[in-house]
Amino acid sequence: MTQEQYQQIAHKLPADPGIYKYYDANGVLIYVGKAKCLKKRIASYFTKNQNSFKTIELVQKIDRIEFTIVDSEQDALLLENSLIKQYKPRYNILLKDDKGYPYLVIKKERFPRVFSTWKKYNDGSIYLGPFTSKGTIREVLSFIKQFIPLRTCKLNLSQENIDKQKFKPCLEFHLGNCLAPCVALQTEESYLDSLEQLKHLLKGNMSQLMNHLKKEMQAHAEALDFEKAAQLKYKMDLLLTYQEKSVVVGKHFSNLDVFSILKDGKLAYVNYLMVQNGSIIQTHTVPLEGKLDEPEDELLCFAVERIRADFNSLSTEIIVPYPIEYFDKNITITVPKLGDKKKLLDLSIKNVTYYTRELQLKKILQLEGKSVSEKKLVLDELQSYLHLQETPTHIECFDNSNFQGSFPVSAMVCFKDGVPSKKDYRHFNVKTVEGINDFATMKEVVYRRYKRVQEAGEPMPQLIVIDGGKGQLSAALESIEALGLTGSTTLVGLAKNEEELFFANDSQSLKLPWDSDSLKLLRGIRDEVHRFGITFHRNKRSKGTFTTALENIEGIGPATREILLNQFKSVANIKKEPTQNIAALIGAKKAAALQKFFEANP
Repeated sequence: MTQEQYQQIAHKLPADPGIYKYYDANGVLIYVGKAKCLKKRIASYFTKNQNSFKTIELVQKIDRIEFTIVDSEQDALLLENSLIKQYKPRYNILLKDDKGYPYLVIKKERFPRVFSTWKKYNDGSIYLGPFTSKGTIREVLSFIKQFIPLRTCKLNLSQENIDKQKFKPCLEFHLGNCLAPCVALQTEESYLDSLEQLKHLLKGNMSQLMNHLKKEMQAHAEALDFEKAAQLKYKMDLLLTYQEKSVVVGKHFSNLDVFSILKDGKLAYVNYLMVQNGSIIQTHTVPLEGKLDEPEDELLCFAVERIRADFNSLSTEIIVPYPIEYFDKNITITVPKLGDKKKLLDLSIKNVTYYTRELQLKKILQLEGKSVSEKKLVLDELQSYLHLQETPTHIECFDNSNFQGSFPVSAMVCFKDGVPSKKDYRHFNVKTVEGINDFATMKEVVYRRYKRVQEAGEPMPQLIVIDGGKGQLSAALESIEALGLTGSTTLVGLAKNEEELFFANDSQSLKLPWDSDSLKLLRGIRDEVHRFGITFHRNKRSKGTFTTALENIEGIGPATREILLNQFKSVANIKKEPTQNIAALIGAKKAAALQKFFEANP
């Protein structure tokens, strides 16, 4: 749009708050903005001293301007956010983390259920969150299951159905996870009281929750109901443990939002800490991409507005590294120089710095985000160093793990075109090897892997990396030869200490240049198989410990084992737990049997 065309409409623009929309000649929405005064804000794009190349480019593409008047800046912000999310205009700042987040929902029904959901419905239910990861919400649900007994079934618990005795207590009742409102063993009033405790917990109101539990415990103790008092004491200890997991920053703090920003080339990264009742209950980092050479403070302001809206923040104070112009004058903007608030800001800066460093490390060790030609250069370099017949576009890597000769496992990761192909990752439970025998373990899992590949008619990788020295490599080679696959692939061993590469039957090792992209890729593959294998091994080891320890205790049957493990999660936790807490759960006789066994088997 030229200056002359703009002047023809300038007098029609109102001086009210609102949003403006720029369309190109094809009728495509290319930019949305908000303004306290539409007339002044739109005029700023058409000044003669405009020096931003991208803004000049935007103005040249404007064919039509539309605007909407609203009552306040807050209404303008909400409308702008809605339009950007819906249309993703080309020249608007792009919040690249546009995925959805899970919520906890308290369902609108009699004896409401609590569960996770990815969608919010206008159904009268209460939605808590959002939470920044599925792992976080799983941990919260797991804690709720231990701390607050709520139903998980979908039964229609109308008073009529309960009076007609349509239901029977299920396993969750016998495990202590539900108080069976379905058969009138829990009143609706008691159930709703439990939900109030849950709301306090999720809002970080720990002191109020602790006071509630303490009063109940004292009441039961005065009534000489020591078993219920012990159960409440256990709950209070559990709550303190849960509180310790969250980062406590100071009980004197009210609710705060903390933001920091780090610019890295075309992208900027913003970290967000949500502080409620003295604890950090949310932490999240998001990338942003500016489109019009926006200054850093404008990017930060945009992120603050969007993130607070996404996370339903009601905090009245925002901590930032420098002053920003915020639309809501009731919100206090704080730029701390000293004290606890400065420590909070430093923590946020530490988080965003770590996030960007991890991204850079990921790009170095792998080839994610690189172009096809850049990936090919690295793989061609690796082919040249290793004298391979083909470019190693398909690489697989093996690693073994065991614990004092117990629970041997092996893991295999697959990289295609230099990046992880996670659907092709495999775990192996070792079947034929007893004790510590790394060579036999490697021989077994390599044979099993490529026997399946052979039977399925799938292509072999151009390169197989064995994490270990000559012994493990020779064992793997025996399996390849036994399958008649000699010559169909290349095997190399990658030694842990010197990062040397070994070829079968070669007396000398090969060392790639320490700063080469090829070695960085192999390190990344090796680190990934370690991570994948260790995670699987840790899970398997825990399960193995569960079964071997508890099954040897006379008087502790399968049902009791299930109750204990469901409540305490591990044998190590059971050992630490006071006997009276265990007795409150499974009875004094069984608790004594447990204590006797642990004393004899420390």
